[in-house]
Amino acid sequence: MKKNPLVSVIIPTYNEDKLILGCVDSMLSQSYQSLEIIVVDDGSTDQSLFLLEELKRVQPEVKILKQKHQGPARARNLAAKAAKGEILVLMDADMTFDQDFIKDLVSPIIAGQLKGTFSKEEYVKNWDNVWARCWQFNQNLDQRMIPVGYPDQGQDFRAIIKSEFLRVGGFDDVGYTDTWTLAKKLGYRPQAVKGAKYFHANPDNLGEVFTQAKWKAKREYKLGWFGKLAGLIRASLPVSLVIGLGKAIKYKELSFLIFKIVFDWGSFLGILELNQGKLAK
Repeated sequence: MKKNPLVSVIIPTYNEDKLILGCVDSMLSQSYQSLEIIVVDDGSTDQSLFLLEELKRVQPEVKILKQKHQGPARARNLAAKAAKGEILVLMDADMTFDQDFIKDLVSPIIAGQLKGTFSKEEYVKNWDNVWARCWQFNQNLDQRMIPVGYPDQGQDFRAIIKSEFLRVGGFDDVGYTDTWTLAKKLGYRPQAVKGAKYFHANPDNLGEVFTQAKWKAKREYKLGWFGKLAGLIRASLPVSLVIGLGKAIKYKELSFLIFKIVFDWGSFLGILELNQGKLAK
């Protein structure tokens, strides 16, 4: 691989008009200059596409692809096929990045040391928002989104050689855990790099908490039906009240009790809808 290969940054977006421009602007400010930025609008119904098209007037190098709402896995796969770079960087629309993020993330790949990387330096972007904090508390986390002591081999590739991504057909569209499917198909996992600090926004209102929880629950479960049943029990109201009150006291955040009820109700419905969908098939 040459010294400064073209890196294609892929950003799927769906109804992220509050955050998408900040994400793209953060990428445009990177110290690594050999970048191709591809944003895929996944059938947004808000102002996302309008804002992106306005941005393109002043930043024509930003590429915009469109698809009907099919989810981030298919959006990323679409962009990967159109990408011209030797390395793909896979990001979300609700992220922003330190100036050296790309350089730190891809350096081991350019050096021929690794095929894929990720960063453990991921932090909550909107920590001042109560619901964003509660999202972390629900996972027993603080401002770090990846806990100290996390293994140096991850689940999600943030950077990957494009030919490797295309060799296995990209991501499988399985819902919330779609990004985990790439490592399973490749037979190896991404390696952590030093540096590469970035920030990820959590849901900042109860509506987003509910929607995200519902989407997260529509995933594959270990132990099949037994795992789903266990998930329904964990998300039931009595359990929500007990855990919600306990963590509200632990973290001195009384709003967590409300958060927990909303989150678990979304999870409960998500599992039920997942089961109904499979029965319908």
